[in-house]
Amino acid sequence: MTGLLGPAEIRELAARLGVTPTKKLGQNFVHDPNTVRRIVTTAGLTPDDVALEVGPGLGSLTLALLPVAAHVHAVELDPALAAALPETAERFAGPDAARLTVHPADALRVTAAELADPAPTALVANLPYNVAVPVVLHLLAELPTLRHGLVMVQKEVADRLVAGPGSKVYGIPSVKLAWYARSRAAGKVPPNVFWPVPNVDSGLVAFTRREPPRADVPREAVFAVVDAAFAQRRKTLRAALAGWAGGADRAAAALTAAGVDPGARGESLTVEQFAAIAASAPAASAAAQ
Repeated sequence: MTGLLGPAEIRELAARLGVTPTKKLGQNFVHDPNTVRRIVTTAGLTPDDVALEVGPGLGSLTLALLPVAAHVHAVELDPALAAALPETAERFAGPDAARLTVHPADALRVTAAELADPAPTALVANLPYNVAVPVVLHLLAELPTLRHGLVMVQKEVADRLVAGPGSKVYGIPSVKLAWYARSRAAGKVPPNVFWPVPNVDSGLVAFTRREPPRADVPREAVFAVVDAAFAQRRKTLRAALAGWAGGADRAAAALTAAGVDPGARGESLTVEQFAAIAASAPAASAAAQ
């Protein structure tokens, strides 16, 4: 793996492009080759994997992905960075640059059709802090071909994504990611490998796609229960789900039918239990009749 970007190359590229990292776009560029090598190694890509990178920026991680993946899709919102990335790849990656497709697009709106040739199998990205969770969830929903991934996010967000029931940081991101995949913490990244230096640590989250916990209930129905349960997380589920169910008694009926204590709170439930509650909604309606 050669031709990676260090601090000097990052500064030179940024100066040539007139790029100043912006907090609005959540831009923090990695300038440490060892960090991108570590990310690619931990991602466990095979030569058949098609990598999807979000927010490639100046190309640090892109250059590390090109030699090991069959193809790399890079989705970049900043027009100047998107336009410059192919040239950077040619300059530093040589023939491997032919494996790169750059998409000047918003990762929150990109579709499977736009990324279809070839379809991505692995998400490997240094995600902008301000949109990390919605980007991961959107891509998992939109791209059923994604089998696994490794993302670098703010350490606090990483902790939330991999948290299990009963944890103080277990919440909506934890449950929704668990619907799609099994996840684990894959290490911490210090601030000094970035330019500009953020005031927080970053964390790596690895995930592997799995079948949804239940096939008989739509994802949207389950996520509606999750959203309602954590909107008022200090309340019991009987109270927190009253709006969702159409009343506290209906909520209690749905919870009982799902085998969940109406006095429990959302942070104690698994994704399977949330799915059972969503599936029991008819029981809530029947109880009111």
